[in-house]
Amino acid sequence: MSRADTIALLTRYYAAFNAGDWQGMLDCLSETVAHDVNQGERVTGKDKFAAFLGHMERCYKEELRDIVLMATDDGSRAAAEFVVHGAYLATDEGLPEANGQTYVLPAGAFIAVDEGKITRLTMYYNLADWTAQVVG
Repeated sequence: MSRADTIALLTRYYAAFNAGDWQGMLDCLSETVAHDVNQGERVTGKDKFAAFLGHMERCYKEELRDIVLMATDDGSRAAAEFVVHGAYLATDEGLPEANGQTYVLPAGAFIAVDEGKITRLTMYYNLADWTAQVVG
């Protein structure tokens, strides 16, 4: 897979995210995708990622802006940097109470790609920054 192919895959993935097209996102993932949740454990499998998306849809409404995509020449590794513009809709377990607070949060992802699918997605954002914004 080339760099251009990986960038095209990630462009589809993030466009699907912003459109709320969960199936479109899932179509970009391998069946055994490894998802490293920010400040959490690794979850493996497309079915578990789908459950994660359902949880996120219940608790948050987010749009990614200023997306910058990078990939290695062979397309096997990539990164994305973006700014999350979100609303906290329903209280997420272990986090402050939700009441529609909004937030703007820089974030990023490290990504592995194989045979045209995302095989690993490692997410990073500053949880302390998010918490300060929603408690604030």
